[in-house]
Amino acid sequence: MQRFSRRDILKGSASLAIGAAVASPALIQSARAWAAQSQWKPEQGAELRLLRWKRFVKSEGTAFQASVDAFTKATGVPVRIDSEGFEDLRPKAAVAANIGSGPDIIWGIHADAHLYPDAMMDVSDVCNYLGGKYGGWYPIAEEYGKRGDKWINVPFTISGNFLNYRISHMNKAGFEKFPDNTDDFLKLMQNLKKNGTPGGFALGNASGDGNAWTHWLLWSHGGKMVDENENVVIDSPETVAALEYARELGKTFIPGAASWLDGHNNKAFLQGAVSVTNNGISIYAAAVREGMTEIANDMDHAFYPVGPAGEPTEFHVMFPMMLYKHTKYPNAAKALTTWLMEKDRYNAFLQGSVGYLSHTMKAFQDHPVWTEDPKRLVYRDTAVRSRSFAHAGKLGYAASSVLADFVVVNMVAEAATGAKTPKEAAADAARRAERYYRV
Repeated sequence: MQRFSRRDILKGSASLAIGAAVASPALIQSARAWAAQSQWKPEQGAELRLLRWKRFVKSEGTAFQASVDAFTKATGVPVRIDSEGFEDLRPKAAVAANIGSGPDIIWGIHADAHLYPDAMMDVSDVCNYLGGKYGGWYPIAEEYGKRGDKWINVPFTISGNFLNYRISHMNKAGFEKFPDNTDDFLKLMQNLKKNGTPGGFALGNASGDGNAWTHWLLWSHGGKMVDENENVVIDSPETVAALEYARELGKTFIPGAASWLDGHNNKAFLQGAVSVTNNGISIYAAAVREGMTEIANDMDHAFYPVGPAGEPTEFHVMFPMMLYKHTKYPNAAKALTTWLMEKDRYNAFLQGSVGYLSHTMKAFQDHPVWTEDPKRLVYRDTAVRSRSFAHAGKLGYAASSVLADFVVVNMVAEAATGAKTPKEAAADAARRAERYYRV
């Protein structure tokens, strides 16, 4: 079987400025009409640098670049777009905040703006305008975007991280539909292992996939990092129960999952090595695009099972636009960000994303991208079902730091691999978290 790297599968690129998409004449005309009426007029001689994460779906990058190209042709503002993997993007975002220099806009991940809020531009005018025009922001978007009453980033899009599975393997394991509770889910995973078609979930320091599924597991059993008063409560009976579940679940994983980062599960699924994993829709999109019809036809997506907590407990990945105070061209930065979220541009962006990236404003709930292929449908509800990683506390320095330090991921990995007992793993996680919440 041919081997695919994440770069091969997802067609990532080091710089989107190379081979940039060209806007159509109609799109350029639309951009000019919009710019003439926009309340944000770019400064004389403005130029922008935008740093983003590497695209995971090629058509998303094409749609995004076409919108940027139209903005440049309409306003005369050149926009340089660079891209980095998550592991490099987040440190660069922090450096830009600390030294007050670097990209004008960073299309980042999670709530990194809450790590250095004083470096962020106040974008309340942009967010109030967009929310008022497009049905309002989902609560999860407001939670990520605001610090107090001020918007410190624009919650541009959120990526659903749901369960990807092989239908025939699930059926052979004794299930007609994907389990909706954690007890049956464990049985499915055990049966898949017995059948030689195991599942696997990232247990390395994976910013997207690792954080998403381990937080679900913790919350599904009623565990949480902190309470409503920001007291660290991770060392609890509920957490221990979650980790005991993780220990049993880990026994069903394909060998090697303990070191997986974002991308390893994509590769394993597309090679037929695993039957269940958690991910965005990029695995399916790649299978369709690459003509891997056997896998594409035999896979589908599901919500995470509900555990003893009795309600959905999902964590999906926010991708905010962070506009930095150090930019010399704040109006240009606001104009570009707003233009990208206007209806026609955002519709094209969602279509190009083929379900990998979801909307953060309510007016886009009925976008046809969700229904034209039934296998995308669960991703429509990403913003509705997601909690922030700060649950049950507030987003801020401590919560962001705990996430960046992979405290929950490491705790689950220790229990799932048997490196520590569930009680030991929970106690160690509490000690690590206390370092941040005591600051």
